[in-house]
Amino acid sequence: MEPDLRISKYQSVFIKAVGLWLLASTTFITVVTWQNARVRATVGMGWGLILIWIVLLGNLMYRFREPIRLAVTGIRLDWRVKFVLFATSLALVEEAITTTMTNLAPLFRAKVGEAYITASTNYLDVIALHSVMIFVPMFVGWAFILWRYDFSPFAVFLLFGLTGTLAEMSFGLQHALEFGLWIFVYGLMVYLPSYCVPKARNARAPRWWHYPLAVFVPFLFLPLVPLPLIAALFYPNHPRIHFPPIGG
Repeated sequence: MEPDLRISKYQSVFIKAVGLWLLASTTFITVVTWQNARVRATVGMGWGLILIWIVLLGNLMYRFREPIRLAVTGIRLDWRVKFVLFATSLALVEEAITTTMTNLAPLFRAKVGEAYITASTNYLDVIALHSVMIFVPMFVGWAFILWRYDFSPFAVFLLFGLTGTLAEMSFGLQHALEFGLWIFVYGLMVYLPSYCVPKARNARAPRWWHYPLAVFVPFLFLPLVPLPLIAALFYPNHPRIHFPPIGG
């Protein structure tokens, strides 16, 4: 039986520090934008994502990681295929939460489309043309990395979180300050799948320089697993965001 890969004391301190930064920064943004109804509603949706995806589901993932690993191990598929399918399934859940938040704009005292945290209110549009179809090639990239190198589940969580932070910065450099949110949002998509990867797979221990490289390698798989290119081919004029900018 493979060992229970608990996070170390230092990893726990790091997660708590990032979590405190996330809560403190989101609280600060909530306070300073309170008078702006549209921004306040958007931040409220962000709180919904934090509470459901990070606090609730994140804790459940960690709490039940062992029985989940045993169940996944029993599935008769190549572990790389299982990794990609599992990570994709979690990404679909995360996007279901964010799309639901966008559709709940009236709950936050805004009209649908005035405040949002997804590119569209249509779930299929979001996952097929904006988000998950971009994530899948990156998951394939991490399956390739884990085939060659024995990164710990915590390392995969952190590194893909940093990859996600860089991806969000394509929408504006200000998103770099939201690294606490993105590390958890993206990291939780791959933590459990990486936890379920078998240790006995002849993978080499990573060198120090493999860690920063692993932040960028998933981007290389976007053209190699060309789901975004296929989507762009069929929908060349599809808008990046379906709503007007959130402003004053």
